[in-house]
Amino acid sequence: MSDRVLISLSDGVADVRFNRADKRNALDNAMFQAIAEAGEQLKSEPGLRAVVLSGDGPSFCAGLDFSSFQAMAGGDGDAPAERPARAEGNPGEMKDGRITHLGQQVCWVWQELPVPVIAAVHGHALGGGLQIALGADIRIVHPDTKLSVREVHWGLVPDMTGTFILSQLVRPDVAKELTFTARVFSGTEAYELGLATRLSDNPYDDAMALAVDIAGRSPGAVRGSKALFNRLTTPGAAEQFAAERAVIGAQIGSANQIEAVKAGFENRPPVYADVD
Repeated sequence: MSDRVLISLSDGVADVRFNRADKRNALDNAMFQAIAEAGEQLKSEPGLRAVVLSGDGPSFCAGLDFSSFQAMAGGDGDAPAERPARAEGNPGEMKDGRITHLGQQVCWVWQELPVPVIAAVHGHALGGGLQIALGADIRIVHPDTKLSVREVHWGLVPDMTGTFILSQLVRPDVAKELTFTARVFSGTEAYELGLATRLSDNPYDDAMALAVDIAGRSPGAVRGSKALFNRLTTPGAAEQFAAERAVIGAQIGSANQIEAVKAGFENRPPVYADVD
């Protein structure tokens, strides 16, 4: 597995750390591939009882790598979601038997794991980074973390399971407001809205302590409890994920989406054409 994601195991707890600190753990093709592979590896890990997700350096995950947006701004058709599905690490890659493409799988794989997954969130969790955190069962968040459902800012939509999971955590009007505005909000507000499970000045330490506590419980009871909760929350997932893929497919490379990216890089107000 790539060194973009590091895994260490101790007493049934997997410490999974995104390892691209110089880019705030931003998502390029190699990161997509490594995160999904980490989740798949843990599915067959004997004795696994809990998982902690965190990011090395100043942020949990700052979202999609800017190089991808630069490709979109150029309108060159080489943005990640438009590359052929056979490309290594392409977020749009679909594998037989899955309800997700790779971009969605980096979030959904944590729900597929039979054990609890705890995200320790600090610094930034923007766009895809927030959606990965939402894919965990529990989120322990620093109060000053900057979070955003950022996709609309770039002329996109949350297509990494975000619409499905947001709809389960907050009221529909809250999910829509966060998505439509793409505004940045704090960890404190995330807790008030119900997106953060708990606030902490030391998210990683507290996430590890919680994981150790969970690991000391009856493993069959913990796994069974997660399966029962997921049984209530996963119906309709496949259909919603397919809808996400269809909607974002209509946006990527459109004139308005390219204008959103150009305006963002040029630090000017965008000028959009009306749509029917």
